[in-house]
Amino acid sequence: MTVLIITYYWPKSGGSGVQRWLKFVKYFRDFDIEPVVYTVDNPSYEVIDESLIAEIPKGITVLKQPIFEPNNFIRSKKVATAKVSSNPSFIQKMMCYIRGNFFIPDARKFWVQPSVKYLKKYLKNNKIDVVITTGPPHSMHLIGMKLKQQLGVKWIADFRDPMSNLFYNKELLLTKKSKNKLEKLEKQILTTADRILTVSNYIAQEFERKGAKVAVITNGYDNVVIERNQNEVIERSQNAVVEKTSKTRSLSVAEAKFTISHIGLLPAQSNPKILWKVLQELIEKDMQFAKDLQVNLIGNISEKVIESIADFGLKKYIKQTKYVPHSKAIELQKQAQVLLLLIPKVDGAAGIVTGKIFEYITSNRPILAIAPTNGDAAEIITTTKTGVVVDFDDEIKLKDAVLSFYKKYKDGKLEVKPKNITQFHRKNLTEKLAQIITDL
Repeated sequence: MTVLIITYYWPKSGGSGVQRWLKFVKYFRDFDIEPVVYTVDNPSYEVIDESLIAEIPKGITVLKQPIFEPNNFIRSKKVATAKVSSNPSFIQKMMCYIRGNFFIPDARKFWVQPSVKYLKKYLKNNKIDVVITTGPPHSMHLIGMKLKQQLGVKWIADFRDPMSNLFYNKELLLTKKSKNKLEKLEKQILTTADRILTVSNYIAQEFERKGAKVAVITNGYDNVVIERNQNEVIERSQNAVVEKTSKTRSLSVAEAKFTISHIGLLPAQSNPKILWKVLQELIEKDMQFAKDLQVNLIGNISEKVIESIADFGLKKYIKQTKYVPHSKAIELQKQAQVLLLLIPKVDGAAGIVTGKIFEYITSNRPILAIAPTNGDAAEIITTTKTGVVVDFDDEIKLKDAVLSFYKKYKDGKLEVKPKNITQFHRKNLTEKLAQIITDL
């Protein structure tokens, strides 16, 4: 059986968007599925990770076609969601308005017609059993829908995020007419596809109410990469200098300071002002805590987050690192004392499950999550016994959680032993997907 995967993100793209389908492609052949990938020839990726190229299986067909991207101009005006300041300029607001209202569902829409034309010819000369599209960008689904309508192909649409309820849509200043158009287009995709995939139960329930046939396949972890990097970290840690505390302790692979590390994109919607407030109070109250604390922010960070850190007087406690390759990110996760997971405080937050959570839960480091306590991310952390989840406004519980982690750090007992995580292994998830494809 052969599947055609239509995706904008593909190595050498970095970031979370590329991981999901790179891993499915990696394991498809174990379940007698041959993947063919269709992607862009001249992409404009915000982050590059050359190391991911090595994970592409040998011998698979990768088709590429050029794309016209007005996003390149928009980015030149610095209106990317993660970078807009607290006081955006008129030009920034105008670019957001244009992006939101003239490019529906997104600015990659100009790739749809050329792609349909190219792929119709390809499908007539090559046997493809199922077409799969993955978004964002959700314009990829328009390609699948047109192929379905014109050729009658079997089509699966994979939503890594919702479309009309995408958390950063508010930044795009959508008019009522544009919102209606986006919702109508989303429903058309949901009801035309033979099957819808998504990453969380919350999003699945939302889509089912709109008439879709939905299956949940979460993101996951891949132990091949994790085990490799774990060995590297252990080797480095043998020569690490261990900071003396009131009790002699072994830090294993973790850093000596009390590090709270966030790894990955940190957009304005995830800015944890409540955490900055708690840390400020603990620093003022306890000189030893102040001496031990370090907050690591690794990846692209919103200017709004940087501004908040300065407002709370925490700049000296922050170590900021720009995007690092995926293999390095895995290493940094294992070195952290506490891993910080931040769900955007937006409508539909309960359904947001960031890709990093699945690698966090394999790190043996405790997770501090600021997220809806009734959401999908909270359920995963609770089920795997890998950390603490604090609601967005629960300052008391957050302070208690930080102090509890700090005490265990001082006692040399800050670690977790994950439970029930094999269900999230990328190979097991691919087996589940393979069954859905076969059933079609």
